[in-house]
Amino acid sequence: MEYASGKELFDYIVLKQRLSESEACKFFQQIINGIEYLHKLRIVHRDLKPENLLLDNRKEIKIADFGLSNLYSKGELLKTACGSPCYAAPEMIAGKRYSGLMVDIWSSGIILYAMMCGYLPFEDKNNEVLYKKITEGKFVIPSHLSDQGIDLLKKVLNTDPTKRFNINQIRNHPWFNMNKFTLNEGLLICYHVIPVNKIKANKVIKLIKLKI
Repeated sequence: MEYASGKELFDYIVLKQRLSESEACKFFQQIINGIEYLHKLRIVHRDLKPENLLLDNRKEIKIADFGLSNLYSKGELLKTACGSPCYAAPEMIAGKRYSGLMVDIWSSGIILYAMMCGYLPFEDKNNEVLYKKITEGKFVIPSHLSDQGIDLLKKVLNTDPTKRFNINQIRNHPWFNMNKFTLNEGLLICYHVIPVNKIKANKVIKLIKLKI
C-alpha cells in the first residue's frame, strides 16, 4: 500500500490549531476531487473525517478507511445510518433515505469548518443533544473567517439536501477558486482502459525471464 508519511489530516490540524483559508482551500479542493471520483464509480464513503484523510510527503490528501462505504445504483437512495456522529448529515441521523453524494458533501463541509476553525461546528457528549444541533444546522461563525468562506460553509452545510451545494456549485464558488488547481479526473475502474507502455512492459518481461 502507498505510504502516507504525513499522517492524518487530524494530526496536522491539531499541530497548527487551525489552517489558513488558503491552505484549507487547497485541501478542500483535493477532498472534493476525491468525492467526485468515488461517486462517478457509484461509491459512497459515509465516514469522511480528518482521521480518515491521510497526507503524503507532498501534503496531498489520500482518502482512507472504506469500512462503511458501499456501492449504489444510479438514482438509488440509501437508508443505513452509519459513520461518525459529528460528521453525519442531518437526513441520515433523522432516519430518512438519503443521497450518498449529499451525505459525503455534508461531511466535507464539517471537515472544511474543522480546518478553518480548529474545532467542529456540532459537538456534544450527549448524542441526543448533538443530533438536535445537527438537524437544526445552527453553528457559531468565528470572526476571523472571510465572507466568502462563511458563504460556502453555509451552502455546503445546508440541512436540506435538495438545497445543499453539489459538486459543480462548489467548484464554481469564488472561495473554492482562490487557489489554482489542476483537476486530475483519473482512470475510472471498469470504464476506462488502463494505458500500457508496451515497450517498457516488454523490457520488464525480458528482465523477469533473465532472472528466472
